[in-house]
Amino acid sequence: MVIVRAVPWWGVVSSAAAPVLMVGGWTVAARLQQPHVYSQIADTVSALAAPGAADRWVMTVTFLVVGACDAITGLALRPARALGRLILIAGAVAGVLVAANPELPGTRFPLPHMIWAAAGCAAMVTWPAGAWQRGPSVPWGLRPVVSAGAGAGLVALLAWVGTELITAGGQAGLAERTFGAGQALWPLAVVVSCQYGHQAQPRAGTNKRVDVVAVQNTGPPAPPSP
Repeated sequence: MVIVRAVPWWGVVSSAAAPVLMVGGWTVAARLQQPHVYSQIADTVSALAAPGAADRWVMTVTFLVVGACDAITGLALRPARALGRLILIAGAVAGVLVAANPELPGTRFPLPHMIWAAAGCAAMVTWPAGAWQRGPSVPWGLRPVVSAGAGAGLVALLAWVGTELITAGGQAGLAERTFGAGQALWPLAVVVSCQYGHQAQPRAGTNKRVDVVAVQNTGPPAPPSP
């Protein structure tokens, strides 16, 4: 039987904070731009942290804090396999390096930014496959089928982002935000499943002990006393 360990409270907080801070950060940063200059549908999130953007520190800090939250979640996600946790932490570090290497105005291919962004995206779509576990008591968020489905969904969203960037389809911002929300929400879903599994496990163990006692008490009746 697989023993489900609870995620520490600080891991629960970090996993819940990441999607809230991500969505809140890019929403606030976008509203600080001039409406006729920036479009949340067409323009990327990275443009909000590029030199020349209004109050670019908002999106830069968002990248840094969300990266820190993902790293903390990776450390706290003890029920998952170590490989998946390490990949999640690596993706968080890549996100911090994205903030440290912003896009430069007039540069068509900002290589440092592109390299770290690609590394972070790759980590975020592969960590579910490295984290899954097998066993009857594995939380649903870490089961192989569920993890594979989550990874496939994230890959599909990432492919949408790449297609929009290559073809200039006019929805790069929407695609990037959808992918960003998905990759930020999945660690939270896994943490919730681990907490539920940990709370349900003692009840299962109690029922099993009761059944064993019941079996031990069965047997031939004792002979009557004289």
